[in-house]
Amino acid sequence: MARGMQKPTWSRQQWRLIQRFYQMTLLLSLLFPTTKPVPWYNDFSSSPGEGCEGFQMDVCGVCAGDGSSCELFSGTLFLSLLSVGYHKILDIPIGAQRIKLQETQKTRNYLALRTATGKAVINGDWVIDRPGQFYSAGTEFTYKRPNEIRSRTGESITAPGPTNQELHLFVLYQQPSPTVFYEYILPRDPTIITHSDTYSVSSVLPHVESHGLFAGHEISNTKNSTGDLHPNQVPLDPMTSEPLPLYSWVAMTETPCSVTCGTGIRQVLYSCIERATQTTVPGDLCSHTHHPGPQVEDCQSLPCPAFWDVGEWSECSKTCGPGFQYRQVICRQTQGHHVNSTVIVATSLCDNTEMLETTTVCQLKICSEWQIRSEWTECSVPCGVGQRSREVVCMDNLGDVVSDEECNMALRPQDLQNCDKGVCASSWFFSLWSDRCSADCAEGSRSRSVVCMMSQTNSLPLDNCKDKEKPDELTPCDLGPCTDQLEWYTGPWGQCSSECGNGTQSRGVVCVLQSNGQLEVNSDDTCSHLPRPTNTQTCHLKSCGAQWYMTAWSSCSRSCEGGFRVREVRCLRDDQTISNDCDLAIEPVRQEECNTHTCMPHIDESCKDMYYNCVVVVQSRLCVYSYYRTTCCASCSRVIHRDTLGRIR
Repeated sequence: MARGMQKPTWSRQQWRLIQRFYQMTLLLSLLFPTTKPVPWYNDFSSSPGEGCEGFQMDVCGVCAGDGSSCELFSGTLFLSLLSVGYHKILDIPIGAQRIKLQETQKTRNYLALRTATGKAVINGDWVIDRPGQFYSAGTEFTYKRPNEIRSRTGESITAPGPTNQELHLFVLYQQPSPTVFYEYILPRDPTIITHSDTYSVSSVLPHVESHGLFAGHEISNTKNSTGDLHPNQVPLDPMTSEPLPLYSWVAMTETPCSVTCGTGIRQVLYSCIERATQTTVPGDLCSHTHHPGPQVEDCQSLPCPAFWDVGEWSECSKTCGPGFQYRQVICRQTQGHHVNSTVIVATSLCDNTEMLETTTVCQLKICSEWQIRSEWTECSVPCGVGQRSREVVCMDNLGDVVSDEECNMALRPQDLQNCDKGVCASSWFFSLWSDRCSADCAEGSRSRSVVCMMSQTNSLPLDNCKDKEKPDELTPCDLGPCTDQLEWYTGPWGQCSSECGNGTQSRGVVCVLQSNGQLEVNSDDTCSHLPRPTNTQTCHLKSCGAQWYMTAWSSCSRSCEGGFRVREVRCLRDDQTISNDCDLAIEPVRQEECNTHTCMPHIDESCKDMYYNCVVVVQSRLCVYSYYRTTCCASCSRVIHRDTLGRIR
């Protein structure tokens, strides 16, 4: 028994004196009807605070009291490592009131309550009861078990009392270090509860050991010096000196049982009778005796039939298209007091009713589908490796374009791919002939450009094309004999700007008038209508050696999660011919990775985890339910995005 629960012990003589005093009080009420008997006990059954306006209730529930009418017992039980199973941790004596039993924090343990005879009240015999009200030991117990996820408060059991049996508190141990707070009060004066006029020690005393009720005062059955009883002492034998009361309360009827099946309660109703004739009389004739009040007792009915306990349907297994929903259907039977506890039983006990379906077909909406809106574009390069693209959209069943997330990303057609146009072939490319002759008179020539090309942007070395197939760059023209003709005259080329490789050099260009064999220099504007010869050109004195040449990078093959891009690399001499003399150690790479960053979805700032244990939700694969996707939004979104990328790859 917990600390502070010792009760004072009374001697048999003291109890007989108490009985004698009570019966004398009853006798005086009969002899002097105007005098109302004043009970010496406190009525703990009345509601606390009733008629206590303007005053404060003490711990005993007495208006404006000082707490001396009862004794408060409270404490906290710290339990060490135990074996799995039931362990008794506290005894609650008879007459306890305002009982409060509370786990200080939520654990996987359960509080259990039994009577001293071993009868289970709450969570007995390895059956966990649902929270609710339970009737036992003359009072109503309220059992609460907090929400499994949101609350951090442990289980609790409360009761107003008083109890008429000794109770034992157990803990069904499953998790280390449970801590339980307890509190109850006991009245300092004994409350007499009886259904008859025969008073005995067993009907008054609680079924626990009591000590020290009259501390410092000892009552004894002694005589004075003359051999007579002390004048203030009550005689010990009440049956020889005082008559029994003329009227008394007797149990007459019972109310129907509170339940039609299982174990319920019923009230015992009392009537005032005349003892001599055993006839019922008005209740005010029994006003001198304590009315026992409605007494509650258990009543047994037929066993409750088993029934199907149906759970809620789960969410549809698919967000679109045909899917499935599931629910749990369990055969249960009501047991325990007042039909407030059920246990799982064999399915055969529910055979009298048809078992409900546990699976059903569901469809939230018709799935959207991928649609290819265009053909592949031309390759981005005429030769070599390039890219091509096409338009791919997600379209719902109404024909509207929706976001890609509405379609199955694993089935998305490619909208970008590499294309290889093969090795770039070289050919001679030439321009149109110029419109003007190189001379305003006499013989001249018209020209055009001829170049060996490997692509639209890059020139190949000339010897990659066959020289004998090279088109002519000049064609003759004759505008007739020269008379007062203007023409451009050029001077010698100057020094090359580069000592090796390709450079530039310049020369002088002047406008000259030729007339009758005479030459006269004019301003450049005079010859502006004539094609002006170039005054600069490229030059090459000697070779600088072979060097690495490369093209620009192609577009990346993917926009995220890693792609690649390519370029062409060649070793060329100064004359742009292929060479094998370049240093291989510094050769530029021909292919490299690109866009290696992770494809990040749109970040919703409101998508956050509301609880610290969302990692357990992810591990338990509960993200398929909308409730957990909301309370653990961030964790569930990362898992869904990761699984989507895995399917795409």
